[in-house]
Amino acid sequence: MTMIPERPLPAPIVDVFTAPFWQAASEGVLLIRRCKACGEAHWYPRPFCPHCASDDTQWVPASGRGTIYSFTVARKAGPVPYVLAYVTLDEGVTMLTNLVDGEVEALHIGQRVQVTFRAGEGGAAIAVFTPCTTP
Repeated sequence: MTMIPERPLPAPIVDVFTAPFWQAASEGVLLIRRCKACGEAHWYPRPFCPHCASDDTQWVPASGRGTIYSFTVARKAGPVPYVLAYVTLDEGVTMLTNLVDGEVEALHIGQRVQVTFRAGEGGAAIAVFTPCTTP
């Protein structure tokens, strides 16, 4: 059994567009962008909709729950191994993120995960995911 170790997370780049995302993260809320014209959610955040090109988009809270689409264990990228994953949120968007708090050998594609937040360098809250204890 190998537990996923903690590792330092780099400070995010915060600008006028992403400030609401980082403020919500500091309050334990994961935000995504949703288009007000077509209703589709999207990730990564951008000021226009990748589905219909509308610029009428807004930040909305996400459930913070999803499933592992794919993952890899990076053992030689630095002094501390870590798990990078694509997680598909229940809202349908897929995020590149880190997995924490689980056993490496128990991780599998399709596994349910939920968001949690870790302090990055500089103190910003960084969204990461942990295996769900309930379905």
